[in-house]
Amino acid sequence: MIPGHFPNTMIPRHLKLAASVLATAALSLSSVFAAPYAVGAKVESFTAKDQHEQQFTLKPGDTRFLLASHDMETGKKANAALNALGKDYLGGKKAVYIANIHGMPGIGRMFAMPKMKKYVHRIILGDDAALIARFPEQKDKVTVLTLTDGKVTAISYWSPGTEPLDGILKK
Repeated sequence: MIPGHFPNTMIPRHLKLAASVLATAALSLSSVFAAPYAVGAKVESFTAKDQHEQQFTLKPGDTRFLLASHDMETGKKANAALNALGKDYLGGKKAVYIANIHGMPGIGRMFAMPKMKKYVHRIILGDDAALIARFPEQKDKVTVLTLTDGKVTAISYWSPGTEPLDGILKK
């Protein structure tokens, strides 16, 4: 055998192994970094916990509006506005609110979670990077997906504290 040369029988086995590893990695990455929802996209069901540590499963066909805050400051403003609207406001609109807590350090959670438990509305905790990445984002705004039969029919953005939510959550 010539140094640095592999017999022809070894190359296909190594190539097959390498190709298999690359294909698996590519599939894993594509599911983790799925494109943000767009108009016409089917919203996927997911399971997460709320601020009271109760499990929640999204049923896209039963949901009319899906709201997601991406950062802590916007989330605080959204929670203040939603709290003022009352416990039954979101449910009455068939709306679900998700707060991005992915990446929040443990010390931050230690202070944030007790505060979140005081809000009267339900807050779904977005603690999964792949879940949060599915929501398009505009700085300092809450993403609002309007759904019909589980599909996105409109994407809008709410500026909590400066804009009323009723205008965005129209039935």
